[in-house]
Amino acid sequence: MPKIGFTTDHGAYLPHLINIPAGVFIHGSDRDEREIAYQLDEKAYGHSRTRTNGWYDTEIPKTTSLSLSYEIMANLVSNANYNTFIQETGHPAPKVSKKIWEGYDLIHPYEETLRFSWKNDVIPQGRGQHPVVLVSWLDAKAYADWLSAKTGRNWHLPTERQWEKAARGTDGRYFPWGNNFTPQNLNSHDTGPFDTLPVGQFSQGKSPFGMLDAAGQVFEWTLNQPTNNRYIVKGGSWDDRGCGVCRPAARHSRPRSLKHILVGFRLVREIN
Repeated sequence: MPKIGFTTDHGAYLPHLINIPAGVFIHGSDRDEREIAYQLDEKAYGHSRTRTNGWYDTEIPKTTSLSLSYEIMANLVSNANYNTFIQETGHPAPKVSKKIWEGYDLIHPYEETLRFSWKNDVIPQGRGQHPVVLVSWLDAKAYADWLSAKTGRNWHLPTERQWEKAARGTDGRYFPWGNNFTPQNLNSHDTGPFDTLPVGQFSQGKSPFGMLDAAGQVFEWTLNQPTNNRYIVKGGSWDDRGCGVCRPAARHSRPRSLKHILVGFRLVREIN
């Protein structure tokens, strides 16, 4: 399993990276895959709300594309990783006020944010290796810009296609590990604690390239912007069951200013 710890490069702390080689890959979904996703949700939740609302109907049609090579973080950015950025820059720590949270009009009550919220710029106890959450798209970009300046290399959020290739390999499989949903392979509400866990725990759920927590754990910001000030998030979360939304082909958008307990990120480094 890829190591979670960081190594030193140009004075900044960097995560373990995996190489995604250039070449063709399948991305998006077809009707058969989407039907399986709806059936998984119906079995898990006992209702057809995702089907009725057409959650997966707007996924990119299954197609073959060509990508250049790039490197991507094997693990999600953790609280400990993010703390280095905060300490060096003074960037605001991950937290959200009750007023702002309630303005998002989400189903989770404000009280659920408190265990993830940093107090006095300090990581919540016992969560150093958990994925950082309550970070907006803009926060993630600021982290990428800081890391780029520290290392002299181009770091950024992955495009949707970069993320999807790293998460599912080249053969168009439904999940990082294959076509069958296996609850033991990820942190979802099916068998998980209904909370984040330390990153990199589910080696059995890694992608063909070695990307960890690509399904479940937390959604991940990408560079793709379907509408003004909204960006695509991928991967599903600890809050989801089923887990149709945990498939790499699944997609939906969130406002770039949103600080959510279900959304984190990882970065890509271009190979020159």
